[in-house]
Amino acid sequence: MSLKDYRRDIVLEMYNEAGQLVISYFIHRCWVSEYQALPELDANSFKVAIEKITIQNEGWERDISVTEPVETSIK
Repeated sequence: MSLKDYRRDIVLEMYNEAGQLVISYFIHRCWVSEYQALPELDANSFKVAIEKITIQNEGWERDISVTEPVETSIK
């Protein structure tokens, strides 16, 4: 595998429960350093199967154009 295109720039966006964009980050030159598809399987435990990924990066910055939406109250 060529390492030329190994690192990528990504955008991390977080949304509230209403589906509105709350905050956004630009993450520069990322690469996956760890990936786990399933936890250790044990029939006697109460674990939930959650996929896990660890991303390394060379810097990040907050997207200041994204502002938190104003919540309105219902009267």
